[in-house]
Amino acid sequence: MLTAAALCLLVPAGLRAQTVAPPEVTASAVAAVKALGEQVVLGKHQVAIERMYPQWKENVAKREGGMARLEAKLASIGKMMTENGVQLMSFRPTGKPIAYEVGAGKKTVVEGGREVEKMSFKQWLLLIPTVTEYRITKPGENGELPKFVVITTTGFQVAISDKDKNDWTFIDGASVTVPELRRLFFTLPDTMELPPIERKGSEVK
Repeated sequence: MLTAAALCLLVPAGLRAQTVAPPEVTASAVAAVKALGEQVVLGKHQVAIERMYPQWKENVAKREGGMARLEAKLASIGKMMTENGVQLMSFRPTGKPIAYEVGAGKKTVVEGGREVEKMSFKQWLLLIPTVTEYRITKPGENGELPKFVVITTTGFQVAISDKDKNDWTFIDGASVTVPELRRLFFTLPDTMELPPIERKGSEVK
């Protein structure tokens, strides 16, 4: 069995950088992020756990003190938002996804009449930019009517699926760093750049 270090030696240099996923793969990942957003907007925050990348979910659960605590925390998000006058208006994919091949393994091919072990990749990983809009209700002062502030944030979702399955699970971009992603997927380049995370607000009178 090859170790991670040995597998790295088999990775062609060009495959360590981002690649171009087939259009149908990109479309499937974007559609999955869109469906995730629609469920969250409806207040179904449990889907964030159900569709979380399994190994990442285990890591997050450990930080939160166990899976039960993590599930309870996400289940309380809707109530906390309501109590603070926050309404999630939209969550949707936008922009151009960035694709990588991950899930390194090995395969045996015949070259020049000899069997040769080469690197193969079993999964797609796509960075999909997103835009989210919140509306915050600010109580009026001195008899004034309440005011509304719309907060727009840009971020991204990390979408992962086994090849040829289009069964996508996710990592929220707001909670992950390049080193953390590379610990999960060691063939990702250390020079990879994540989509920007930004926030801006405007008052609605």
